[in-house]
Amino acid sequence: MKRYRRSGQMSGRTRKLMIGGIAVAIAGGAFAISTGVSSAGENCVGLDQALRQNLQFIAGQRSAPDALSDARIANRQAVVDLINQRRAVAGCTANVAAEVPGAAAPATKKPTKRPTTKPPTAATTAPAAPPAAGNAAGEVVCKGSTVTLSGEAGAPFASSGTFPIGTTLKVTNLDNNKSITVKVATPSGSCVLLNNAAFEQVREPGKFLIRRAVIERVG
Repeated sequence: MKRYRRSGQMSGRTRKLMIGGIAVAIAGGAFAISTGVSSAGENCVGLDQALRQNLQFIAGQRSAPDALSDARIANRQAVVDLINQRRAVAGCTANVAAEVPGAAAPATKKPTKRPTTKPPTAATTAPAAPPAAGNAAGEVVCKGSTVTLSGEAGAPFASSGTFPIGTTLKVTNLDNNKSITVKVATPSGSCVLLNNAAFEQVREPGKFLIRRAVIERVG
């Protein structure tokens, strides 16, 4: 009977030791979690990171304090002191500083660019082109204008409301690359109209309108 009783006493003592060990392990784990330092590795990288995080927390509480900030700062300062002791033992020498959350980086002033003065060029100093009627000989005029016939008989000539009588114009039909050079003989309401004879020399069969035309003032 004593043997069984002693065995039972040993079992109870073993259970107490096991429970005590579990409690210590839980307490140690809780402390590691609260401090932000893992007991698994006492290396400078981990210690520096834990120190930086706690310093950031303290700086954040100081930048935006509330009723509990003093107590939080005191608790974290105790953690910071413990981490610094571990860093000293591990030989960590890095200068760890807190980065205040939400703090904006200092703005760098950009150098003011001075406008560069370019010498005048022919394109900027040349006077604006005069109206179509005053363009120099050989210049393309009445850009985008279509050409049709005036219905007038006689030798080839042109009618125009843009150029004075006697002006020489060259009309090219881009659809068939045919051209004719004629003088303005009568006025009209368009840039240029060709009489029947002139129009026949540049027209496409069955068409009474030149949509893609180049008109040049040649004299």
